[in-house]
Amino acid sequence: MSSPAVARASPGGNREASGGPRSRNGPWEVGGGGGERLERAGAEPGRWELLLRRGELLALGGHLKGALEAFAAALRRGAPARPERLGSLVDCLVFSYRLRHGLRWSAAPAAGAAGLLSCLSCRGFLSEPVTVPCGHSYCRRCLRRELRARCRLCRDRLPPAAAAAASEGTPRPPPLAAAIADFRTSVVLNHLAEKWFPGQRERARAAGRLGELLHEGRYREALAAACDALRAEPSDLTLKIYRAESYAGLQEFKAALEDLNAVLFQLPNWPEVYFRKGKVLQDAGFLGDALQLFLQCLALDEDFAPAKLQVEKILCDLLSPENVREGLKESSWSSLPCIKNKPLGFLSVMEQPHSPAELGLKQTEERAEDAPEPVKGSLNRTQSAQAISAAAVPAREEGLKRVCSEPLLSAQGKGVLLKRKLSLLEQDVIINEDGRNKLKKQESPNEDCMFSIAYGDIPEELIDVSDFECSLCMRLFFEPVTTPCGHSFCKNCLERCLDHAPYCPLCKESLKEYLADRRYCVTQLLEELIVKYLPDELSERKKIYDEETAELSHLTKNVPIFVCTMAYPTVPCPLHVFEPRYRLMIRRSIQTGTKQFGMCVSDTQNSFADYGCMLQIRNVHFLPDGRSVVDTVGGKRFRVLKRGMKDGYCTADIEYLEDVKIENGDEIRSLRELHDSVYSQACSWFQNLRDRFRSQILQHFGSMPEREENLQATPNGPAWCWWLLAVLPVDPRYQLSVLSMKSLEERLTKIQRILTYFSREQSK
Repeated sequence: MSSPAVARASPGGNREASGGPRSRNGPWEVGGGGGERLERAGAEPGRWELLLRRGELLALGGHLKGALEAFAAALRRGAPARPERLGSLVDCLVFSYRLRHGLRWSAAPAAGAAGLLSCLSCRGFLSEPVTVPCGHSYCRRCLRRELRARCRLCRDRLPPAAAAAASEGTPRPPPLAAAIADFRTSVVLNHLAEKWFPGQRERARAAGRLGELLHEGRYREALAAACDALRAEPSDLTLKIYRAESYAGLQEFKAALEDLNAVLFQLPNWPEVYFRKGKVLQDAGFLGDALQLFLQCLALDEDFAPAKLQVEKILCDLLSPENVREGLKESSWSSLPCIKNKPLGFLSVMEQPHSPAELGLKQTEERAEDAPEPVKGSLNRTQSAQAISAAAVPAREEGLKRVCSEPLLSAQGKGVLLKRKLSLLEQDVIINEDGRNKLKKQESPNEDCMFSIAYGDIPEELIDVSDFECSLCMRLFFEPVTTPCGHSFCKNCLERCLDHAPYCPLCKESLKEYLADRRYCVTQLLEELIVKYLPDELSERKKIYDEETAELSHLTKNVPIFVCTMAYPTVPCPLHVFEPRYRLMIRRSIQTGTKQFGMCVSDTQNSFADYGCMLQIRNVHFLPDGRSVVDTVGGKRFRVLKRGMKDGYCTADIEYLEDVKIENGDEIRSLRELHDSVYSQACSWFQNLRDRFRSQILQHFGSMPEREENLQATPNGPAWCWWLLAVLPVDPRYQLSVLSMKSLEERLTKIQRILTYFSREQSK
């Protein structure tokens, strides 16, 4: 979208045509006469796209009222009613809602009473623990039911299986649908949960069977099973949520709300329960109250995708032109946080033939005579059971009309939280014989009573170090990672296995996508358990790791050697690494921080030559199948003192080579003359090459380095000598002899002989 187009669509851009003053709130503010300007902006065919973009920008800037007007005008001018286009509007609405009610977005709650083996989302027992790619662990139920798009702790995006399910427009989110089918239960964490808490694990299995019944639509059976389970474990909040869904499936909305209110009384900041309650109210036809609950859910957790989807749908319905033609009153928007108790110019852009007064008064009067009286009150504001059973679910238009006429819940004091207004968290409902409701005050419980056991107290006899051993190295986990198939290994151990084959070492399931991603995030919960319960063993394990790393970090002893080609100081040397042993070698060079290894040519007698050059890793580009393209540049020259082998690749004890410096003045002058002569000869030879050869050399090795003033400034002499030696088509044995020389004069003399030979060949 270009800026001129935006200016033409903005109120300031239409100032001369309309004759009105420029908006005092800036070019993006749409207020007062903004409706007429939006009409002109969308008058031409296809301009609704501009209005949609305008609405998105206004929403991003926090101008909720103007964004509403822009989206409504776009829909009236023929824009397709796609709820997903309203994402920025929903974000703006949630932000305003959060500011108005003094709420903050809540990250995953701390362990609290549930201890380490608790779900980061619901704080319940970590049943069927699943470790997501970012390394955090959730119970399977939360991943499936919440259908999260992002992690609660790090807000990292979950894999497509979860995100795709989150965007499905199903009427009711499947309670235990296989939305996270790609995720497998973490074998180690699941074993620990079963070993340490067998009772809780068995109850979790029973809850899982309840979820399967709900998913299959067998609500009666699920209700009976939930009631039986609650009689045995009345404090289990998960069972109450399952029972509430059973009631909702049977359209017993009052009973469903009572269970959800009980859960919110125990845990008032659980976003999922607000969403479930909103769905119950939405199914019962109370869209105004449902909208507020969805907003409350998003205010607590802005990444709760199903709630955002429902708000998008509700807004899309309310903004659609047909609903305005049905005569929605301005009070329909009183539930939106920034519009309550303010005159709304929004309706003026919704119906072109009528003025705002005609649209707001005439149709209201007509509707007031014909429309049946809406049900008073709402389910979450103490509607009686008799009224719920007597009132059928209204038609779409009547449901929207009731949202319009439904007053906003009022706060009784500035410090009263939204939970008091929406969920009766601090009040019970008593239904009198005359159908009226009265309220009974309750005492707030301690939040720690949410679960009957503190999962953090592990008997010492149940803690066994063998439960935390890597199945590859048979040592204590160090930087444990969990694969998509659910198996856990030390990070280094798994990487070494993937060097050879992209399959899980235990179950042989394909890990090609996991290898291509190359994240290898540490499983946080497993590491925390080791730190807490096995500190001495971890300290010893870390000591061994540090010793191994120190051994690998030495740059004169046991230096890794890549046996491949000739390398020279200051000259680039790109490498295609595909062998498992060299994948390991490159990775270790990076992990130790040295980012260096030796390069030698092969030798039939001693595996590799007696002289070589250190290579410095500048960049590594990993390919999806585990191969890599390594960008290196030559560093110091060395001589091999002792050869060795480690994990399949060669190593060597080495000593570095440096040119012998000349101190005599006459010798320095003689060396300078020789240097200048050979440099001129090298430039001449290079310029006489064919264009194709010269361009290939420049592409691979870059330009020839400039002549240096101080010939002995570096231990390896002038850089152009090594560049020239790399591009000359000379036998590697001859190149190796030049590499091993510690005299610059001798090196220049050898290069001069080579250039003289090739110059003669060019002249023929």
